[in-house]
Amino acid sequence: MTTTYPFSAIVGMDGLRLALLLNAVSPAVGGVLVRGEKGTAKSTAVRAIASLLPEVDVVAGCRFSCDPAAPDPSCPDGPHEPDTGEARPARMVELPVGASEDRLVGALDIERALSDGVKAFEPGLLADAHRGVLYVDEVNLLHDHLIDLLLDAAAMGASYVEREGVSVRHAARFLLVGTMNPEEGELRPQLLDRFGLTVEVAASRDTDERVEVVRRRLAYDEDPEGFAARWAADEDALRERIAAARALLPGVRLGDRALRQIAAVCAGFEVDGMRADIVTARTATALAAWAGRTDVRTEDVRGAALLALPHRRRRAPFDAPGLDEDKLDEILRRFEEEDPEPDPGPEGPDDGPDGSGPEGPGGADDPGGRPEGGAGDGAREQAPPAAPEPEPSVPDQRTAEHEPAGGGTEGDGGTGGGAAGGERAAVGAAEPFRTRRLDVPGLGEGAAGRRSRARTAHGRTTGARRPRGALSALHLTATVRAAAPHQRARGRRGPGLLVRRDDLREAVREGREGNLVLFVVDASGSMAARKRMSAIKGAVLSLLLDAYQRRDKVGLITFRGADAELALPPTSSVDAAAVRLERLPTGGRTPLAAGLLKAREVLRVERLRDPSRRPLLVVVTDGRATEARRSGGATPVERAGRAARMLAGDGIASVVVDCESGPVRLGLAGALARELRGTPVTLDELRADSVTALVRDVRTVSTSRRAA
Repeated sequence: MTTTYPFSAIVGMDGLRLALLLNAVSPAVGGVLVRGEKGTAKSTAVRAIASLLPEVDVVAGCRFSCDPAAPDPSCPDGPHEPDTGEARPARMVELPVGASEDRLVGALDIERALSDGVKAFEPGLLADAHRGVLYVDEVNLLHDHLIDLLLDAAAMGASYVEREGVSVRHAARFLLVGTMNPEEGELRPQLLDRFGLTVEVAASRDTDERVEVVRRRLAYDEDPEGFAARWAADEDALRERIAAARALLPGVRLGDRALRQIAAVCAGFEVDGMRADIVTARTATALAAWAGRTDVRTEDVRGAALLALPHRRRRAPFDAPGLDEDKLDEILRRFEEEDPEPDPGPEGPDDGPDGSGPEGPGGADDPGGRPEGGAGDGAREQAPPAAPEPEPSVPDQRTAEHEPAGGGTEGDGGTGGGAAGGERAAVGAAEPFRTRRLDVPGLGEGAAGRRSRARTAHGRTTGARRPRGALSALHLTATVRAAAPHQRARGRRGPGLLVRRDDLREAVREGREGNLVLFVVDASGSMAARKRMSAIKGAVLSLLLDAYQRRDKVGLITFRGADAELALPPTSSVDAAAVRLERLPTGGRTPLAAGLLKAREVLRVERLRDPSRRPLLVVVTDGRATEARRSGGATPVERAGRAARMLAGDGIASVVVDCESGPVRLGLAGALARELRGTPVTLDELRADSVTALVRDVRTVSTSRRAA
């Protein structure tokens, strides 16, 4: 059995440790989402908290962890006999990103259900996690259909498995904990709101703290059992403090004044819905219990808001999460002025749950219950505060001012010869708008999404086939038709239908897939006029927003000066693409051919990595090609045309967003679209509310050849 890294041995990360401890004290808080860069011990902290949770009483032999004091009347293993309870540790169940639907919710034996009428059910991870912790690492990479199932279970406290009229229901109430790296993409807003608290973590920049992290980790890897034994006393003290806070929690009074503070804060930050108020109230109550008090104070409301509100006040997918602490303090200060706090009663702040001080056995304000000595070398770590220091909010880099990369000024020319020649500072994007959907033609089999037609596990039924592996979606009519001719040969005498495994047919369904949308953006001097570039960036930002909503991967290539650059390798993080776009300076010549060739190379590599995900190339340009001509070689326009024909020969679906403006237009972008065998679209046609008709399916080489 693997020894878990002790929770009390974790260095730093005050906000994360406190958020996990508050959920251990009060599961009603609703779980925690941990956001942060890779390698910051997010998973280590989550796995460590499970060992501190109190034991749960369950019905002996029940696969669904029914409470013997109040067993689930609809439990598939019920009805349960009285006095059959036993205690066991709370479980922490991990949901892999690539798990199947059957693994998550469980599976019915369809063959036995049809032939014998028996509900033969194999529980899934939701059943295992009931009354425990469900942990999803890289939760932002979870497939949409699994997210839908999690949302249903979290909302109803139960899991339903229904297959062709046969259904099983069981309780599924769990603490949802997720970790994610924002660079790999954001969460759907519906799932984001289901997490009670959110915490941003980052690696410490303090040398001594980093040294202590490495020292403890090496000591643990060398001797896990010995390392855990050295921290056993601190783990026990932390368990006792959690138990004491749980016992105190029902007696904590959330007065009207604290409720009004919470409402003022939530209204002041314009959060959506009422879940924020409820979660903040529960968190403030848990903070008071953790501090050993029976009344909720202003510091509890402030600490709860810092944990419960940052992910609930986002207004757009590209807005950075976070909470303006100055604004929070101002709201609380105004509230204090309008409704001053009465004098404290006889109960003072020094009455802890064990009488040892205001913060219980771990020492004053110590959520981790740290020991006097360090890990293996006696180094002592400074105790963190009970209410976490505010995590640094992520600045909104889309609205920041950017200095010119090469020292260029607004007056620089737009067609200079060097890579940095004529460079201009980055300009902000215009207001994004809703775009028309651009589809890849044909029928794919890629990852589930919302852009192009594809064969998927979910969607409308278009046919039936023999199962490939485990049966996931029964096609009842086709199964009956396959079994009907054999009933007499099988000796059928009664009304039941005799079904064999060879008779089973699964449904073939058609839905939508996510694509790889690769943007190739012209950043040369011909695009550098401020208003024009702002409109172009606004259009690309609108397409990025559309890609976010349709669950696409995106990549960004820019070309200017003498060459093209892969500004963002294909990723699920549309936010990262938006930041790179905003930082993009302009100026110099127009190496269009280099941009197209770079796109071809990127798509070739991505086809090897993920062959089922079909690409859509979006070229944003006015069609000009003005790079330096090589002696005796082809012109820039000829080289661009040759590169475009190579992409067309690869069968890449493409769209050319024509950025040419003014009364006189050369039509170069349209000519490029013809070479790519793609679709030309003006900025006006890109808008969903445009009166100009837009060709919705992008032409490919195969369709062009058939037309020819």
